Amino acid sequence: MSLSKKKILIGMTGGIACYKIPYLVRALKKADAEVMVVMTEAATKFITPLTMETVSGNPVAVGMFEGKTYIATRHIDLSEWADVNLIAPATANCIGKIASGISDDLLTTVLCASTTHTIFSPAMNVHMWENKITQRNIAMLKEVGYLFIDPTEGDMACNHYGVGRMPEPEDLFSVIQAYFNKNRQSLKNEHSSAKKKSLKNKKILITAGPTKEQIDPVRFISNNSSGKMGYALASVAVELGAEVTLISGPTSEEVPANLKLIQIKTTDELLKAVQKEYKKTDCLIMAAAPADIRPSQIAKSKIKKDNQKMEIALEPTTDILKEITKNKTVNSAKIIGFALETDNGLANAKKKLKDKKLDAIVLNQPSEKTAFESDTNEVTLLIPKRKAVHIPLDTKRNISIRLLDIISKLL
Repeated sequence: MSLSKKKILIGMTGGIACYKIPYLVRALKKADAEVMVVMTEAATKFITPLTMETVSGNPVAVGMFEGKTYIATRHIDLSEWADVNLIAPATANCIGKIASGISDDLLTTVLCASTTHTIFSPAMNVHMWENKITQRNIAMLKEVGYLFIDPTEGDMACNHYGVGRMPEPEDLFSVIQAYFNKNRQSLKNEHSSAKKKSLKNKKILITAGPTKEQIDPVRFISNNSSGKMGYALASVAVELGAEVTLISGPTSEEVPANLKLIQIKTTDELLKAVQKEYKKTDCLIMAAAPADIRPSQIAKSKIKKDNQKMEIALEPTTDILKEITKNKTVNSAKIIGFALETDNGLANAKKKLKDKKLDAIVLNQPSEKTAFESDTNEVTLLIPKRKAVHIPLDTKRNISIRLLDIISKLL
C-alpha cells in the first residue's frame, strides 16, 4: 500500500538505536509519506537534529520553550497533525512517563494530547526490558490501546546479549505499512520478525499435546497438556518458511495449514514417530507432554467399581529425549526440550539440559496466567554456556515467535 500523504510523527528518545531512524525516515519519504520528528534532549546526544531535519525535510522539534521559535500551542499542533505516532527508540524512561501520565517535555506533552494511535518500539538493555516495572508499564499501556513492537534479541552496545534491540528500519517500515493497511491486530499480537523467512529451507519437527496410557478400554492416564504451545510453535515455524512436521497427541487445537501432521496416542507411539522423523530434520522441538507412567498391564475389559480399595501397578514410560540423544553427534539435528517444573525450576531445567544433552531447554512454570488451557505463557530459555533468556508473560504465539527467533540463530 502507498503511504502517499500519510502524516507520520516520529518521537526519538535517548538511546543508541537513534542511528537507525534516518534510514527509516528516508524509506518513509521515498514512499511519499510526510514525516515530522520530535526529539528529546537525550536523543540529541546520539544524533543531531540537523541530521533528522535533512532526511525529513522538516524542522525538528526538541525543547518545549525554544527561543526564536513559534511555540504557543505547538504541542497541540503536532499532536493533531499526525495520522500515527511512532516512538523509536522508546526508552524505559519514556514508556514509564506515558504510563504514569507525566508530561514534562515536548514529546510526552505531544503524546498526552494525541488522539491518534501511538506505536512504541522499545530499545534498552535486556535487564531494563525484563524489569518488572517496565513490563507492568507496557502491559498497562497495551490495555488502554497503545501499540508495541517487541524488541529483538542480540548483542547490545553495552556488551550484553539478550532481548532489547530495536528492530531494523525495514521492520519498522513494515509496521507502519501494516498500520495503514488496517492490520492493527497484528501489531498487538505479533512481533515484526515473524514476517521474515528466518527458517526458510529448514526442516522442523515439533511435538505437541499429551499422550494417553490406557488402564482399561474406557479409562486412561494422561495430563492437562492442551497442545497450545506446540501448535503455536508449528504455526509460526510455517510462517517463518520452515518445512514443518507436527507430531500431536490428542488435542482439540485447530491444525495449522501447510504442515505434515502425524497423530499419536501413547508415549510409545510418540517415541516411534520421533525416531522415524528425527533423521530427516534440522531441529526437534519437544513441546509435547508425554505421560511419565503407564499401567504395567491394560485390563481387557472395564474394571468394575466394587467399593473396595483398588491398586494399579504402574511402570515408567520411555524417556524420549534420552533415547533420541543417546547417539547424538555434532552434526545431528538440534534438540530443544521443554521442562515443566513446579519447584526449583531453574536448577531442575539446568540438570535436564545437561543430562539429556540438549541444545536448549524451555523452562515452563505453570501459574494462573500460564495454565495449560491458557493462551498466555511465561518461559525461560536455557542454552549451554549462555545466559538464560527470560521471556515475560505474553501470548503463546508471541512466545513462539521469540523462541523461534533464537532457535533460528542456533541453526
